[in-house]
Amino acid sequence: MQKTLKSNIEDDNTQLLYLEDVKKYFDVSDRIFSRKKEYLKAVDGISLKVNKGETLGIVGESGCGKSTLGNLIMGLLKPTEGKILLEGTDLTTLNAKHLKKKRSEFQMIFQDPFSSLNPRMRVFDIIAEPLITHKIVKGKELEQRVLNLMEDVGLDVSYSDRFPHEFSGGQRQRIGIARALALKPKLIVCDEPISALDVSIQSQILNLLSNLQRKYQLTYIFIAHGLPAVKHISNRIAVMYLGSIVELTTKDQLFRNPMHPYTRGLLSSIPILDPTLRGNKQNNLIEGDIPSPVNPPSGCKFHNRCPFATDKCKEEIPSFTEREPGHFVSCHYSIFDL
Repeated sequence: MQKTLKSNIEDDNTQLLYLEDVKKYFDVSDRIFSRKKEYLKAVDGISLKVNKGETLGIVGESGCGKSTLGNLIMGLLKPTEGKILLEGTDLTTLNAKHLKKKRSEFQMIFQDPFSSLNPRMRVFDIIAEPLITHKIVKGKELEQRVLNLMEDVGLDVSYSDRFPHEFSGGQRQRIGIARALALKPKLIVCDEPISALDVSIQSQILNLLSNLQRKYQLTYIFIAHGLPAVKHISNRIAVMYLGSIVELTTKDQLFRNPMHPYTRGLLSSIPILDPTLRGNKQNNLIEGDIPSPVNPPSGCKFHNRCPFATDKCKEEIPSFTEREPGHFVSCHYSIFDL
């Protein structure tokens, strides 16, 4: 019997974060020319868990709702429906005061390291700010904590009096990582933290994040639109399409046995540098444009781009079920049927 994801994640003491049927709809109605309500369904009923100490990668095309989901987890957006529980505490029910107190347990690394740093603050003050705000340490202890964090992320402590514009993109992202680490959080949401960096720097930041995870016993949610980066750092990968998760499994299972046609399309889009291997690559490239999240397709949201779609796909929403241990897929058919 196939199991749904929700039935498989309740009462699990290994989980740090639990999302239950989370939705985020933005009202995009034209109040001048139309009385009809229209909503952009950025996140449309996501349930998942994040285990303690793991890295859960979230991948998908631009506009699929990845960053919105990250902002919901961080409390930067309030969900339209659903629960977001961090070790049993529903973050969606907390008022501003209690959310601020709880926020020391979860932090974020932003996509653009330049715009996420205050240009008028020196590096020392940027890293020290969360420690001061939450009244964790002060005086000499504060100074030592900040310098230790700079060393941990590979920054020369002599740079502590410099401003963000005096650093390279990779160095600025290291400052952002140090700031996220300052409160010793349990969870860090990494919102495409390498997409704005040079290719030569991306691997350095990924390796740094992996090393810090071991040192600080961190749990990551790593958001990206490229599968190679997600594969490098993640334990499990969730594939998103039009606000929903269509496949969720370990990175090894996903690359060895992708079960959703959309996942197979994403894997086909990864360039192969060795020309001798290109002929062995199966062509499952995704055709067509992403439908509007304001008017998503009926039934399976992917059916208008799926080469295997049937009338059933157009009419019925597929359930998110476990096809093999730990491998969840939202598709009417198994890989052997396609």
